[in-house]
Amino acid sequence: MNVSVKASKQHRIGWQQPNTDVYTQWATSRRFHVGDSLSFEYRNDSVLVVDKWDYYHCNSINPIYSFDDGSTVINLDRPGFFYFISGVLDHCEDGQKLMIQVMGLHQRPQPPPPPATANPQDVITALILRSSPSLHFLLSLESSSLSSNSHFRTQSYQTINHWFPAS
Repeated sequence: MNVSVKASKQHRIGWQQPNTDVYTQWATSRRFHVGDSLSFEYRNDSVLVVDKWDYYHCNSINPIYSFDDGSTVINLDRPGFFYFISGVLDHCEDGQKLMIQVMGLHQRPQPPPPPATANPQDVITALILRSSPSLHFLLSLESSSLSSNSHFRTQSYQTINHWFPAS
């Protein structure tokens, strides 16, 4: 099903070679939604719509779309990331590139996931699995029915601490 969505907000961009990371700052201060549009205004330049790899490598050889008319309007017709770079040699490397994330019609930006916390037992297990077979054997013994024996557990951790002292 192809649904036409009227632009609800037009974001204007003065597209020129910056001396700072102005486009990243500009994009992070706005929210973009399906139905919005970007209006690029420029002279003696071009706007290239590229994929993620081309964006990060400033590759202008095979753009998805290329515009050089001085006034380009891009309709944001789907959720996801859009990537734009200048087609002028060295402008992209100097920071003339823009990446935006477009939210769906009823989508809200998701907060970043909380940082993972390391379980000490998981850290020890990872160290043992990457080390010698004898330490791996200790882990298998500890996870067996003998693991309820606190004396054996203490000896296992002392052996591990011997091989992996705290720095």
